[in-house]
Amino acid sequence: MSSGPTLETIRDAHQRIAPYIHRTPVFTSQSLDEFAGARLFFKCENLQKTGSFKMRGAANAVFSLSDAEARRGVVTHSSGNHAAALARAATLRGIPAWIVMPSNAPELKKKAVEDYGGRITLCQPTLAAREAAAQKLIAETGAVLLHPYDDDRIIAGQATAALELIEDVADLDFLLAPVSGGGLLSGTAIAAKTLRPAIRVVGCEPANSDDALRSLRAGSIQPAANAVTMADGLRATLCERTLTILRERVDEIVLVSEQEIVATMRLLWERLKLVVEPSGAVPASPALHRQMAISGKRVGVILSGGNLDLGKLPFR
Repeated sequence: MSSGPTLETIRDAHQRIAPYIHRTPVFTSQSLDEFAGARLFFKCENLQKTGSFKMRGAANAVFSLSDAEARRGVVTHSSGNHAAALARAATLRGIPAWIVMPSNAPELKKKAVEDYGGRITLCQPTLAAREAAAQKLIAETGAVLLHPYDDDRIIAGQATAALELIEDVADLDFLLAPVSGGGLLSGTAIAAKTLRPAIRVVGCEPANSDDALRSLRAGSIQPAANAVTMADGLRATLCERTLTILRERVDEIVLVSEQEIVATMRLLWERLKLVVEPSGAVPASPALHRQMAISGKRVGVILSGGNLDLGKLPFR
């Protein structure tokens, strides 16, 4: 029996969150197709509410809570996009959200959390510090923990992006998504492989933060890399839940260099007129830099977010 939410659960999540999200568009570009030597279909989650796909999982989790659970409020730890999404979803339900963020989270993302009504607690930029701070808040407030990715409700919500893409674009041969904690890639793989078993699902990861690749090779959770990546949304490590799903359903992980991330962001800006954050550009890079055997194929790419500080662009 396969792990994680089922297609039925994902369809239920899609219906539940429909009032709170955009059905984001799919962009195409003849010039980018020529770069890739393939037909590319970009699912624009950078245009999603709160600026990333994270609104899907957060809305599904928050609106799945019972009234008794919801009254307690919610708590999470996140570097930014899940934090903003959960704060927004909680505000829509009229409940408080306590958000633990690492001290090195981008100022733009901290401000977004505050603007959406979240109550921020800063901590040291380590997973242990995040988890300890979240547990302290749970003890103090009684709030319900909604983990950024170690939760089937979150995974089912994230899967709705792939569900929409496959409904909108027929006969995809490949589907590329970024991987960090693995919630989006897990949901993507479940939806894609259930609806189209022959599709190849590819996780894309910064070479400077390659723990998902190492974890899949080892068959166990490997520690985060020490190197720094500009893709700040892709610095989490897998959990046992997501590792199990990825091992069952993902075909490969492709690594992307920092230089390739910058080049991809610029191409998306110039050719699609889209603002895509570094993490969101990662899954487009293997196609645009021909790191995969996709010649003549139909390739879906989930551009996962667009929360970029325009005052700190990596190119001029």
